[in-house]
Amino acid sequence: MKLINFMAVIICASTFSQAHATVPAWRQYYLQRYALPDIYTKLVDDQGNGYDELYGVRNFREVIPGLVYRGGANNVYDKNGKRSNTNPLPTEGLDNLCMEGFATSYYLYSTNYSKEPHSVKCTPRGSGSGMFDYEQQSVLLHTSAVTTILQQVADTIAGNTSGPIYVHCWNGWHASGFISSLILRQFCGFTGDQAVNYWNKNTDGNDTGSSEYDQIRANIRAYTPDPKLMIDAATQAQICPAP
Repeated sequence: MKLINFMAVIICASTFSQAHATVPAWRQYYLQRYALPDIYTKLVDDQGNGYDELYGVRNFREVIPGLVYRGGANNVYDKNGKRSNTNPLPTEGLDNLCMEGFATSYYLYSTNYSKEPHSVKCTPRGSGSGMFDYEQQSVLLHTSAVTTILQQVADTIAGNTSGPIYVHCWNGWHASGFISSLILRQFCGFTGDQAVNYWNKNTDGNDTGSSEYDQIRANIRAYTPDPKLMIDAATQAQICPAP
C-alpha cells in the first residue's frame, strides 16, 4: 500500500463553519454507558471480548468521548464464524453498532467492502434512530477521505446526527489510529507530537518494522487543522480528552 504524503498536500474541507457547537444531548448516554476513563482504555479487547453488546468489533476505544469511537473488526477471533482478518465488520458487528445507537461507521480500507451491507435497520437498545450507515473511506490513500470523515465529526459535534461514529480498520491500530489522531488535532488542539504519541501508544506495540508507519507519523505531524472546522474553546473544554 502506497500511503499519500500529506506534507505535499493541503487538505481543504467543505465550507462548513462551526464557531460554536451545540453538543448533542445523547452524548451523555454514551459517557455513562461505556464509562471509559481515557482514550487509551479498551472497552472491547483484541479478541473481541469485554462488552457483549458490541460483539463484532475489536480494540474498541473512545476518541472524543461520547461522540467518536475507534477500533477494528472481529473476524479472525469471531466465535460465531472466523474469517480472514482483512475484512469489514461482520454482520453481528454491524447489527450491534446499530442497536447501540451508532449513526455511522467508516471502514478505512476497501478490501471486501462491496460484499457487506452498507446500511442496517434495527431496534435500538436505548439511544439511536434505528438507522445505521456503513461507509468506506481510505484515509491512508486519499485526502478527500480524511475531509469526509472530519466533516462528519463536525456534524456529530454540532448535534446534526442521531448518534456517534465508529471508525475502524482491521485491528484497530494503524488506519483507525491515523484518522483518530487527525480528529484530535483538528477538534481538540493536540500538537503533532501529542498526536503521534497517541498513535504510537494505541498500536499496542505494533508501531515498528514498517516504513509506512514512519510515513503515518509524518502525515500526522504535517496535518494543519482547517479553520473552517474549528470549534470554540468552550466546546473543546466540554468534549475533548486529555492527551
